[in-house]
Amino acid sequence: MHFPAHIKLGDSLILLLGCLFTVWLGTTIWQGGAADKAIIRSGGKIFREVPLTHDIEINVPGPLGTSIISIRNHQARIASDPSPRQYCVRQGWLKNAGEIAICLPNQVSVELDGSQKKYDSLNY
Repeated sequence: MHFPAHIKLGDSLILLLGCLFTVWLGTTIWQGGAADKAIIRSGGKIFREVPLTHDIEINVPGPLGTSIISIRNHQARIASDPSPRQYCVRQGWLKNAGEIAICLPNQVSVELDGSQKKYDSLNY
């Protein structure tokens, strides 16, 4: 194997080990565990906590109108919301503990909770 003059074999091994360590961290630490319930908030207060074991649709009141939270197949999403840009609806299905969808104009959110949350700056 031929290396450029400024890169030695030991340097390449350290770089390879660093890359492997980074991949390992990404697959173990930053992956959220299984979620077991959805925490639904309206106006900053907990509206309802729902287990993800049953398929259900929940109407959640907000200042702009009613948001609809869907729970199916151990997943949750905001299916409908009166907010103008629909960012929370386009976020889609939430699957792992620690994931959250927030509709700011309507002050409605759904967060998945479980025994192990997904790593992010809030958990750091």
